Amino acid sequence: MNGLSASVIFTVIGLYFVVLFFISYFTGKDADQDDFFTANRNSKWYLVAFGMIGASLSGVTFISIPGAVGAFPEVYEGITGTAEHKSNIAFSYMQMVFGYFLGYVVISVVLLPLYYRLQLTSIYSYLEQRFGYNSYKIGAAYFLLSRIIGASFRLYLVAIVFQTVCNMTQISIPFSVTVAVTILLIWLYTFRGGIKTIVYTDTLQTLFMLGAAVFTVYAISDKMGQSLGEIISTVSDSPYSQIFFFENGWSDPNNFFKQFISGALITIVMTGLDQDMMQKNLSCRNLKEARTNMLTFATILIFVNLLFLGLGALLYIYGAQLGIEVPSITNSDGEISLKTDLLYPVIALQHLSPIAGIAFILGIIAAAYSSADSALTSLTTSFCVDFLGFEKDKTNPNNQSTRLKVHIGFSVILFLVIIIFHEISNDSIINDLFKVAGYTYGPLLGLFAFGIFTQYKIKDRYVIPVCVIAPILSYFLNKHDLFLAYINITFSLGFLIILLNGMLTFFGLWLIRDKAQ
Repeated sequence: MNGLSASVIFTVIGLYFVVLFFISYFTGKDADQDDFFTANRNSKWYLVAFGMIGASLSGVTFISIPGAVGAFPEVYEGITGTAEHKSNIAFSYMQMVFGYFLGYVVISVVLLPLYYRLQLTSIYSYLEQRFGYNSYKIGAAYFLLSRIIGASFRLYLVAIVFQTVCNMTQISIPFSVTVAVTILLIWLYTFRGGIKTIVYTDTLQTLFMLGAAVFTVYAISDKMGQSLGEIISTVSDSPYSQIFFFENGWSDPNNFFKQFISGALITIVMTGLDQDMMQKNLSCRNLKEARTNMLTFATILIFVNLLFLGLGALLYIYGAQLGIEVPSITNSDGEISLKTDLLYPVIALQHLSPIAGIAFILGIIAAAYSSADSALTSLTTSFCVDFLGFEKDKTNPNNQSTRLKVHIGFSVILFLVIIIFHEISNDSIINDLFKVAGYTYGPLLGLFAFGIFTQYKIKDRYVIPVCVIAPILSYFLNKHDLFLAYINITFSLGFLIILLNGMLTFFGLWLIRDKAQ
């Protein structure tokens, strides 16, 4: 690994966590329940905004998005013998990022005022006030399911990279041990301070993640003997730099309208209706600061994603010059599958300087933990508030010990789910993540939309069947391409499954509305 031994990697990781534990000690000292859940609503908006960059990107963007840049059908055909339509090729992911920006504007205008007006700790408490007990519980349950799946996918991806780059298998450390240690470290630096600690650790981790990407770009440009301006020209003149895709219509997973609308919806549901992401925003001092945080973060995120896409293009350009092939695996049936997620680590650790390798290690650690630590905290928060009633019984002396047990319980659940993924997963990580999110976040979209945009009450006892049937029906409609294939119309929903799912939920709620009001 170009001078980077396993001992060096472990030393870097160890020093990194010494810093995190140092931050955890000072932020978690004398922390109470309000500190853990909301940081006493006293977080500085600019720290939240910067830290949210790392949390929103995670290991998925850090590795998968640069790898997807060069995933053209002809590349896959050359390796596997079958041409495939791949999502997020070239810079098409920016179409989704522009949609993200629209989604963040909607959150700042519609959702944040609602959450601050009601002074919510868990955003799903709104559903109880608006509809009733069952709506509240099904909303919180879908969040728990969604976040467990999402956090597990992200940690799974990073654990695979650790297992590969550190040669864990060769030194007789099984994948399960790598995962267990990863989750244990998260638990250790979050169990006291919760969100109060995470606001600061996420800021540090965002800095490391962006620093790794910038340094990798510098290292590759140095190897290629080009200045920054020349590197920008090299990327912009390459076939990888295409942003907008209109040519192939709705059958193309990279179609502009499909990506843009999907990006807006994904942001609204996976940030605005997600306790994990909104818990940081709700720790700001007031609505004005929370809005400033959100819009600042949304603007910076555009340039950050351009950085990672540019990095992805450089990885393919540099790899082509050196004759580096995209990593691939062969399954038991002899089928070859490209692992574009591994291109960045292969080049950073095997074909660049040791310093670039260390920067990558720090970046991937930061990418993993910046999203996973807040996920564990938000899962604990949601379960304690939404299912154990902590907000209604703040003076209970057993709350502290109960919260600790819940925190441990979700750590174990994440471990088990990651192990299951390791046994069954063989698809692109980022696409799996968004596909699953489409089914689990859809009912949340329908519930909140119906609550905000209508004045109807509903028959709360029927809401659980509606929210269970909607994703099941969405799955079958998507599987059969909305039945349009039978009349020779090609249409693939892709990430728009969230919209269909939300609409079906909305319609189901309309059917069970209280007509007596």
